[in-house]
Amino acid sequence: MPTHSIYTEALRRVSEEYVARNPRSMEIAHRAARVLPGGTTRTTTFFAPFPPVLVSGDGSEIVDADGNRRVDYLNNYTSLVLGHAHPDVLSRAMAAAGRGTAFSSPTEYEVRLAEVLVERVASVDQVRFTNSGTEATMAAMRLARAFAGRPTVARFEGSYHGTHDYTATPGAGIPDPVGDLMVTLPFNDILGCEQVIEQAGDSLAAVIVEPILGAGGVIAADQEFLDFLRQATARAGALLIFDEIVTLRLHAGGAQATYGIRPDLTTFGKIIGGGFPIGGFGGREDVMALLHPTRGTIPWGGTFNGNPVSAAAGIATLEVLTPPVIDELNRAGEELVERLGKVLEASGLPAGVTGAGSLFNLHATGEEITDHRAVERADLQLTELLHLGLMNRGYFLAPRGMGCLSTAMTPAERDGFVDALEDLLGAV
Repeated sequence: MPTHSIYTEALRRVSEEYVARNPRSMEIAHRAARVLPGGTTRTTTFFAPFPPVLVSGDGSEIVDADGNRRVDYLNNYTSLVLGHAHPDVLSRAMAAAGRGTAFSSPTEYEVRLAEVLVERVASVDQVRFTNSGTEATMAAMRLARAFAGRPTVARFEGSYHGTHDYTATPGAGIPDPVGDLMVTLPFNDILGCEQVIEQAGDSLAAVIVEPILGAGGVIAADQEFLDFLRQATARAGALLIFDEIVTLRLHAGGAQATYGIRPDLTTFGKIIGGGFPIGGFGGREDVMALLHPTRGTIPWGGTFNGNPVSAAAGIATLEVLTPPVIDELNRAGEELVERLGKVLEASGLPAGVTGAGSLFNLHATGEEITDHRAVERADLQLTELLHLGLMNRGYFLAPRGMGCLSTAMTPAERDGFVDALEDLLGAV
């Protein structure tokens, strides 16, 4: 239990209620702790006292080992934009799997998925696939270094680009020389970025940015800020990489289309696999040419790159996710954020909400949130209280308060979420 605060007693009550509601998940968590460090194989999904063990998902709803049903506002961290077990996605994936789950030669599925991405994202001429977003950003950064002939990559405070050494530095097990090849920029701060980019000088190969910080709190970049990054990288002879692994759901052409920015490289993941493992990166043809198998300089393998089952599911997902469908999902998300904000304001607690389209994040702070620094000052006990309290009321969010909508959600489920938050805050 965290250090005592005004929320300690309320948190104790919701924690005890959570444990009482999830005895089977607790039993499995104890088993898991014997064979998995901390009982998990994915640190980002862990929270105290233990996460629920899930057994099924259908549309907007998930069911755990204790039979608890919750509306899934996390959707495997935004990847299930159509919800769980969408019939079109399942049928296409099963048809592909029935013909073979993996091959050591191309299938038409990977070609078609690449065609769909090139058709939708204006800045992308060619694509390469990986098996995760982590691999996608790792590959894009190496490609940028090779193209620019420079060693340094800049990323932003509060950003998340996976767990490879370059994005996780500084950290345990990562040698200092790796960190020396990275510089960190302040988000939404043009003057601060100018200074760091100038200091990097001719060593700067690329700047990688999420147009909307995901793990950093669902904080949208200012238009002026992204315009500056495009101009500054061009002047510096460096590449601009947009990490659209989360934000591709916001527009058929990604967040870059809404901002009117044309990056040199873009990374993909999440929704392009329809719920199956995948990642990808693409961009200008002259940059991607370095990956050409006979004329390029970078050999890049991966046993399951372009896996036909993942590609088939991704094609099906993107076909359903038409511009009108995206617009309606964004409209519903914006309306939800407005309603949540009113509930939080009326509660008098130091809490707020940020959002962008179908993405949102509850924050246990009353500060205006324009960068990650305000997020870091949030009250950890209140954050945990909001998370577990909503879990007990049948709504599944990330422990840090991040959530998203899926097309499977109904207006009644959005109403229920607002009511649940209001009920929880009234009990604090």
